[in-house]
Amino acid sequence: MTEDTPAGTGHGRTVKPLVRMRARRPDEKHRAATPLELLFDLCFVVAAGQAGARLVHALAEGDTGHGITGYLLVFFAIWWAWVNFTWFASAYDTDDVPYRLATLVQMAGVLVLAAGIPRAFDGGDYGVAVTGYVIMRVALAAQWLRAARGQSGAGRTAALRYAVGLVLVQACWVVLLLLPDGAWAWGVGPLIVAEIAVPAFAEHSRRSPWHPHHIAERYGLFTIIMLGESVAAATVAVRSALDDSAALDELLPIAAGGLVIVFAAFWIYFAVPIHEYLVSSRQAFVWGLGHYVILGSAAAIGAGIELAVEQATHHAHISTLAASSAVTVPTALFLISTWAVHSRHFKTGIAQQLVLPATALLVLAASFAGHGAVPLAALATACSVAAGLWLARPKAPVARADTG
Repeated sequence: MTEDTPAGTGHGRTVKPLVRMRARRPDEKHRAATPLELLFDLCFVVAAGQAGARLVHALAEGDTGHGITGYLLVFFAIWWAWVNFTWFASAYDTDDVPYRLATLVQMAGVLVLAAGIPRAFDGGDYGVAVTGYVIMRVALAAQWLRAARGQSGAGRTAALRYAVGLVLVQACWVVLLLLPDGAWAWGVGPLIVAEIAVPAFAEHSRRSPWHPHHIAERYGLFTIIMLGESVAAATVAVRSALDDSAALDELLPIAAGGLVIVFAAFWIYFAVPIHEYLVSSRQAFVWGLGHYVILGSAAAIGAGIELAVEQATHHAHISTLAASSAVTVPTALFLISTWAVHSRHFKTGIAQQLVLPATALLVLAASFAGHGAVPLAALATACSVAAGLWLARPKAPVARADTG
């Protein structure tokens, strides 16, 4: 391997001290997620777990508006930092020493962000959270500058646009923190729009050479991690059921229903070969943005299960309808968003197209079933999987009558 050749990312390969950062081939064979990317994802699990825990606390205290708003904002920071690194890594991963160090700095940034989430939720103090976010984004800007140095022409221009755009937006976040408290509510929306506009601006004249199969795998792995938060919540429900035999008849259906919902969500998401759809920047951009709802709702299902358990054991001061909705609403959002940006591109016929939207409506209707809401929502998602399998079954050839 020469000094200018991208370093291998497979297991057991020697890490090069320094490799010239050039664009990788989007049709590269056997491209897969690296151990460094998996470690990167695990750091983000910590932040997502913190956001989910604070959401549960806020909803349990009846502070619904504040809890949901805080969750949406904090999860955007987690998700957007993950998204930007993932697409950059798909195009420019060299796996050399500087690349690894810059990635480790981003991991440190997300841990700082996670540490600041309780302050952001409880007192509206976003200082620590924004500091962690800026650390991640500045480290990524340095990566883009390195990519610009290793290229020429349109590729160099796009990389420089990314770096400049990232630095400018991060400077605006810092300025927003220094302004009076009232400025935050007015400034956060425009800055989120500015964050999303950076990739559109940078890739206006040239698409970065991301790898479709690698991107599909990375998003799939992160979806699994978010659903894993819900598996953990169902485990907590089982443990609580064993510790509180008085509520056993209510907790076990919540735990079992939560597991079925997670299993169905997994099945539904991975039912289509999405890498075949990612053939243009426009399609990939919309698909990638849509995952804010998919991933955010996947993680929120776990928070909802925990809240339903707390309500059943009388530790949450909310109604049964509110606790049930904390599970059914994110489940319905997961179903409809997965259909809208992910799976509908592979559905044929009106029946297949209607399965997931109809299931989302049934899940929402289950909210009014009292303590049976979670099991009924689980039944609806399981039936959705069964209906999808039945509608997608191979059609038997029609035998022709012998007319001889």
